[in-house]
Amino acid sequence: MPAQPSSKRHRPRETARRYAVVGAGMAGVACARTLVQAGHAVTLFEQAHEAGGRSRSVATPCGSFDAGAQYFTVRDARFTQALATVAGLCRPWSASAVRVLDAAGHVVCAAPPPGEPHWVAQPTMGALVAAWAEPLARAGRLRYGHAITRLDRESAHWHLACGDAPARQGEGFDAVVLALPAPQVLALLAASGVQASWAAALQPVAIAPCWTLLLAFAQAVRPGLTTLGPQWNAARSTHHRIAWLARESSKPGRSQIERWTVQASPEWSEEHLHDSPARVHDKLLKAFAEVTGIRAAPSDAQVLLWHHAQTRTPLGRAFAWDGPAGLGACGDWCLGHRLEDAFVSGLELALACA
Repeated sequence: MPAQPSSKRHRPRETARRYAVVGAGMAGVACARTLVQAGHAVTLFEQAHEAGGRSRSVATPCGSFDAGAQYFTVRDARFTQALATVAGLCRPWSASAVRVLDAAGHVVCAAPPPGEPHWVAQPTMGALVAAWAEPLARAGRLRYGHAITRLDRESAHWHLACGDAPARQGEGFDAVVLALPAPQVLALLAASGVQASWAAALQPVAIAPCWTLLLAFAQAVRPGLTTLGPQWNAARSTHHRIAWLARESSKPGRSQIERWTVQASPEWSEEHLHDSPARVHDKLLKAFAEVTGIRAAPSDAQVLLWHHAQTRTPLGRAFAWDGPAGLGACGDWCLGHRLEDAFVSGLELALACA
């Protein structure tokens, strides 16, 4: 297990506890690996078949897409330390000078954050969380395809139920960490009939959805034509439908087939939350053409919906934890919406309860 920055000494073995961590995104993996470093027994449950959460990529015949998190920044020294354990996995992305576009697609300004590069993992954004989760998987402590649907508290231990099956996962846990979006945390508590001391504090947390369009233009890879449309690689847009566009093929370690990730604005995504994928595809493709000037038909197009994408109102503290009950929650939504926020949240919860 790679070294994990910690401000606490490891507990002796006789005080080791059994933890269940639900959700193998950045927050859950950061929390789980920190608890393991502290000498605890940890089982990490993930409903998908890979780790990563919103940093997971979508694989297509034309190449991969970072459909969720597009890049990350580094502001916390502990995050810098952790990244050093996977040296060479992440590289700065030349799109640091992100353009700001008006609704017609005209560049208003280039806005590079001073002294703050944009970093990406390679070959996909999901590679970072996957690398930190791999030791847990290798040790048999990461269970994929496990959607936890109920928590039960019996005889001072937590028991977890998966899906519709009544079978419990594990022999009982001393504590449970829910590394899920706040609405999912509250829904799981309600379904379980569990009263968490911090549940009321999560009610004001607001997380917006995001419709995302993935476009590939295989015809752009031929002699004399390597890119289509604008000369910039990433932009924030004031178009009423689109908030962000990025040329995936411009990122380090990616294939050269021209590919674009188009993320709708929170407001538009909320308004069209119940639209069909086909309708969303048509509307976002039209907006993409208006913003970029690319009117060629894509060789491949997919659309997906992130129900809980960008935090609008955070919790305002790094995590939620009830020591006597052995129940906590963490995620980027505690502090903001950046990938580093998720890391800090998971890390600080682990340090507080380890």
